[in-house]
Amino acid sequence: MIDFHCHLDLYPDPNAVLEGIDARGTYVLAVTTTPKAWRGTRKLVGARKRVRVALGLHPEVVAQRHSEVALLCGLLPEARYVGEIGIDGGPAHRDNMDQQRAVFDRILKACAAHGGRIMTIHSRGAATLVLDALERQPGAGVPVLHWFSGTTRELKRAIAMGCWFSIGPAMLRSRKGRDLASMMPLNRILTETDAPFARAGDQPLMPWEAYDCLTELGTATGMDARQLARQIKDNLRMLPCCYQDVFN
Repeated sequence: MIDFHCHLDLYPDPNAVLEGIDARGTYVLAVTTTPKAWRGTRKLVGARKRVRVALGLHPEVVAQRHSEVALLCGLLPEARYVGEIGIDGGPAHRDNMDQQRAVFDRILKACAAHGGRIMTIHSRGAATLVLDALERQPGAGVPVLHWFSGTTRELKRAIAMGCWFSIGPAMLRSRKGRDLASMMPLNRILTETDAPFARAGDQPLMPWEAYDCLTELGTATGMDARQLARQIKDNLRMLPCCYQDVFN
């Protein structure tokens, strides 16, 4: 099982979640919302090889914490994964779009200067702006668009640019999410939960529940859940510099 976008440190009891991850052998990318949270989350995760921690500055907090972009860029030499980063074009965050764009551009430029990173990227309501920024910095690394919700045209552009995608149970509850997922290249899809924000009923999804989307994805793609599980694990294996020490 693979959860490539999970806010591990924001669960009420992260240690209990880590015990569940260990028991099930789940591969997890724990994203952070601020660079100040990155080292604490790494300490929490410890030496677990299947759990990696991404260095992030979430677009939803840029208005209050934009000054922390300097800290993120300073920590980049220590980080292989970057996220959650990106741009949010929702109504609550439109007033600071210029600031978000500047921060995202700076992060991408820093990633390129350090040889590229694997990036998990937020693009809600701003897919075109995110793709424009990625085009300006082609050396930034491998962009994994998390819970992509743009238009079909934006999706086709992202595919042509070589973007990857992470999808989860919450995304596939909507018709639009299923339609978008059905058009994504199967060799560039990973699973995610976006938990604890994404929920199943009144409970947060758990990392080992990321594969709960496979039945819906199978209906959309014509593959059964076992085939999809093998494909997604192969995808993780092929993602550059990702978990190679575990698979090898």
